[in-house]
Amino acid sequence: MIIGIDGHNLEGRRTGVGRYLINLLKEWAKFDLPQGLKFTLYFKKEIPDDLLNLSGSDPSGSDPDRFKKKILKAPFGWQSNALFTHYLLPRAAKKDKAEILFCPGYIAPLFYQEKIALALHDIIYEARPELYNWPSFLDKILLRKVSKISARKAAVIFTCSEFSQKEILKYYQVSPDKVFVIPLAADECFYSQTGSLSSRIKEKYQIKDKFIFYIGSIFNRRHLPEIIQAFGNLTSKLPDYQFLIIGVNHTSPFTPRLSRIKKILRRAQSLKGAGFIDIDGLISQVNQNLNRQVILRKDYSSEEDLTFLYSAADLLIWLSDYEGFGLPILEAMASAVPVITNPAASIPEVAGEAAIYVQDPKNIDEISQAIYRGLTDEQMRQDLIKRGLEQAQKFSWPRCAEKTLRALLDS
Repeated sequence: MIIGIDGHNLEGRRTGVGRYLINLLKEWAKFDLPQGLKFTLYFKKEIPDDLLNLSGSDPSGSDPDRFKKKILKAPFGWQSNALFTHYLLPRAAKKDKAEILFCPGYIAPLFYQEKIALALHDIIYEARPELYNWPSFLDKILLRKVSKISARKAAVIFTCSEFSQKEILKYYQVSPDKVFVIPLAADECFYSQTGSLSSRIKEKYQIKDKFIFYIGSIFNRRHLPEIIQAFGNLTSKLPDYQFLIIGVNHTSPFTPRLSRIKKILRRAQSLKGAGFIDIDGLISQVNQNLNRQVILRKDYSSEEDLTFLYSAADLLIWLSDYEGFGLPILEAMASAVPVITNPAASIPEVAGEAAIYVQDPKNIDEISQAIYRGLTDEQMRQDLIKRGLEQAQKFSWPRCAEKTLRALLDS
């Protein structure tokens, strides 16, 4: 049996879908796989370095390399996600006689007639489109349409929470029998860090010592302006703390280089309610008012740096109106870091009773009080750390990979 896999989300800097897929592949490579089972991974531009040595052992010993990797070259060098997904990928999977094509990132080839497995981590773009930061008007049309078509064509749908399963059944009206809830997990590396920061990390991220942490793409639904204001209000009470934000700002569909054009577009977006949030402007204003670097932000962190940042953080704050899962919550808990979040969508499934819950993520005072308690109430902190570790250990990548593979083989 050949399982084809859309691997293009593993290329470049990985976000949620890429991290999901790499963890499945690493676990599958450890499994005692059925004889004759092969995986073929398809890439758009390059095979990532950490996949070059990915292999799995055939029990018979006759085929030591169970994971084939292929770059699908675009005609005339013209690269696009649409061309890869809807033309190159299905053509290659059909040629290779894949019995099922696993698409881990919301959409599958439109005209592919063979068996498909689809991962839908959430469907915010369908269920709550007003909360989704659309890159363009075309995306607003295509993503909703193609995702729905993909879900209805799929033989198997994977999602990571009961909340998302209910959303998929409600909005896509597919058979419940083909929707599998398989939760994600924190990587093992988050359990083993020391909690201290090297001078390299401190210099790179401009951290002095104590800090609270936010990690993830910046969307309107994640309430960064409220968190920034709430933390800024605490700086006189907590003068030794900084707030580190790591995430790309996706609240604007435009990234013009000329400042004059940028100002014009921001003004136009605000008039249309496009939802641009000038995160860097807010941070700069707070830092200028305090005359010091209290709030810090970077677009990305390497995987290696991220494990150290988690373990050294004094608190993770992660508020959102809609999430299909919320992996940063588990990663922080695994790193023995107390968590502040809010009980929306799937978040209670992930955080359980191991977090400080903010009931209203728009309430600045409530957020401030939660941060202050999370940093100063030592008995609460130790209790949250203990419960957080127990909560994180309820989730497992080997179990996720085993259930996913079983569904693929049984479909």
